[in-house]
Amino acid sequence: MKNLLPWLRRHWRAVLIVTLITGFAGVNAIAYRHAGAMMHFVRSGERTPSPEKLTLLDKVKVLLTGVTLPRPENRRTPKDLRLAFQTLHFPGTKGIELETWLIQATNAPTNGIVVLFHGYGASKESLLAPAAEFHALDWDTLLVDFHGSGGSAGAATTVRWFEADDVQAAFAEAARLAPGRSRVLFGPSMGAVACLRAIQVHGLKPDALIIECPFDRMLTTVRHRFHAMRVPSWPMAELLLFWRGWQGGFDCFQHNPVDYAASVNCPTLLMHGQNDPRAHVPEAPRPSVAGLSSERSARARTGGRSHFRRPARSQDLENLHRSGPPILR
Repeated sequence: MKNLLPWLRRHWRAVLIVTLITGFAGVNAIAYRHAGAMMHFVRSGERTPSPEKLTLLDKVKVLLTGVTLPRPENRRTPKDLRLAFQTLHFPGTKGIELETWLIQATNAPTNGIVVLFHGYGASKESLLAPAAEFHALDWDTLLVDFHGSGGSAGAATTVRWFEADDVQAAFAEAARLAPGRSRVLFGPSMGAVACLRAIQVHGLKPDALIIECPFDRMLTTVRHRFHAMRVPSWPMAELLLFWRGWQGGFDCFQHNPVDYAASVNCPTLLMHGQNDPRAHVPEAPRPSVAGLSSERSARARTGGRSHFRRPARSQDLENLHRSGPPILR
């Protein structure tokens, strides 16, 4: 020890440089692991709880090793809601086979077809409740599993970058299933993001758009997750986006629904939880951003405190409505 201290004093610059390089490499290694864990589903294991439910020890473990996200599977079908359906398959992004459920309206002629897309870490079974609501209103519904989820092929996600190609494929399939009729896009959370991106990138022209709690920018929503764990977001949020994009082959810093919204030119309903900790209301890509008139767009807020997810049961839907009256403006 007596010899070590003098040596450190003489070589403090070298020690500082080595320490900085080691720290930089370590932080990047953790960010790289986090990025991979959030984009690749595992076949087994228990899903990591939301940040608000983690203990201090759990938070340390997650920060060091990343989240565990089992591949989303469908454990229920429209049959559980006593709805007749067909299972259809067609290619999505990069030719990956997608699985969908088609629920046809009981009364003819129908109003058209609603194409529904699920959120991150979910599958099309999470869309059964809204599909039942649309069915009661005499709409055909097409529930889509993005690639990597449910009955579709694959085991990875690009947090709705390439999933926009899946939206394009499903939108084309809807035209085949309901020729000449109205086509509506519906998506909560990341499903909303994929719809917005598909409209901009692929020039889709839906007759209407219904979206729930989309974030404004990918960087913003990643920062919110760090804040939910009560840890600083810089520089991990930026590094996480860099490595996520590097692994997925796209630019996460350009994955911004607030920019995609400028291409929307159809009647739009945007729904948002007033106290959503993941995607704050002031940050939402608003219909007004797209230049839509008030007659052709609406915005609803509920009093919920969680990231707005459509409940799986009708009773849950009623409870959500009781959580606070929606505000349209």
